[in-house]
Amino acid sequence: MAEENSFDIVSRIDFQEVSNAVNIALKEIRTRFDFKHSPVDIQLEKDKLILFAEDSFKLKSLREVLEQKLVKRHIPLKAVIYQKIEPGPNQTAKQEVHFQTGIPIEKAREIVKLIKQKKFRAQAAIQGDEVRVFSSKKDILQEIIAYLKAENLGIHMQFTNYR
Repeated sequence: MAEENSFDIVSRIDFQEVSNAVNIALKEIRTRFDFKHSPVDIQLEKDKLILFAEDSFKLKSLREVLEQKLVKRHIPLKAVIYQKIEPGPNQTAKQEVHFQTGIPIEKAREIVKLIKQKKFRAQAAIQGDEVRVFSSKKDILQEIIAYLKAENLGIHMQFTNYR
């Protein structure tokens, strides 16, 4: 019987690195001239961030600084989901930032559909918030990984458990 090879398509975020990026961003913001004497803050909660700034213009500047620090910490910006800007306390602007953890079911179905449409000699199965791809040949799995990396699905994907 032929040996089954497989890999998983997942989406995970290292929240320790997110915490480090937030701390470095706050450190930079506290020393920048354009943020002097204005209420600016980033609150880190369990699986999301809340950005506070004086107005929407400063909030966008805060986002830029945060994005720079996230990229340096190898957090993909595709995994960052910005919510709508809302009024915050004391006439400030507030914005929630969520992180994509796990592959949404509709995107998982799209990945399986892409693999089937391309007629790879492989099977794909949705397992919760990840997709597992099986094949008898490792070369086919490598082709699938290259194909999915080239496709723009709009989500962050990692390829793990390659065996």
